[in-house]
Amino acid sequence: MSKALVRTDFNFPGQKSVYHGKVRDVYNIDDELLVMVASDRISAFDVILPEGIPYKGQVLNQIASKFLDATADIVPNWKLATPDPMVTVGLRCEGFRVEMIIRGYLTGSAWRDYEKGCRSICGVELPEGMKENKRFPESILTPTTKADEGHDENISREEIIAQGIVSQEDYEQLEAYTRALFRRGTEMAAEKGLILVDTKYEFGKREGKIYLIDEIHTPDSSRYFYAEGFEERFLKGEPQKQLSKEFVRQWLIEQGFMGKEGQQVPKMTPEYVESVSERYIELYEHIVGEKFVKADIQDVPSRIEKNVTTYLEGLK
Repeated sequence: MSKALVRTDFNFPGQKSVYHGKVRDVYNIDDELLVMVASDRISAFDVILPEGIPYKGQVLNQIASKFLDATADIVPNWKLATPDPMVTVGLRCEGFRVEMIIRGYLTGSAWRDYEKGCRSICGVELPEGMKENKRFPESILTPTTKADEGHDENISREEIIAQGIVSQEDYEQLEAYTRALFRRGTEMAAEKGLILVDTKYEFGKREGKIYLIDEIHTPDSSRYFYAEGFEERFLKGEPQKQLSKEFVRQWLIEQGFMGKEGQQVPKMTPEYVESVSERYIELYEHIVGEKFVKADIQDVPSRIEKNVTTYLEGLK
């Protein structure tokens, strides 16, 4: 399986610039539209891993597309079309410099910090005596600054407003949207026998209006547990069966890698890459509740270029 799309270098009609992110490559069209290509790159601990994962980009793009459509009644979003299985085209917005992270359960990095004695995250006080994967009485917001490079940093609501990163009025709206989106995502997950554990949202502004941008409720931006057996595993202190890329993080940790200086990224064998691809397809089918239809990956760049160019030219 060597058909992963790990690098793009398109020149679409009206293209003014391109931003290569950790996973997505974003093309600016006439300062009006964005063409977002979900590559097959995979990142963990803010590091891009050396091998791409076939079909991962398609999985992420199609999950995000479905959830953007399913939440458009809550908050306007940037999406206009998905002209290719790995591409979303939408409105160009000025992104807020924070990511809105919301957590329903104590797990992942929050649990790792809690275990070390930390009792406050982003200004939110945590009670004593909590166990891994315990549900919070009420979901907590733990925003981070949005870094162009390197690590995002935790930041409190008060600091965001005091530093003028986001105005108080806008931030209160972001909080309200975040909680409403998380409620909807939780309800949709429950219908599939899943628990939406935590997730992140990104927002932007266009002509004075706030839009939901980027991806939503994908396994790269969210963590899901299987509802069946959750309580039993929690009471026994056993790891939860989950749908997220946490399994990749755990594999890296087992190999002695957590993105720290001097650590070497472990080798990803073809067998391991294929297993990750299969897990992403499994994620799609559980989260969406539909069979995953593999796109033709014989020549992905040509396919994307043709589909996107046809769409953009059709707008003229």
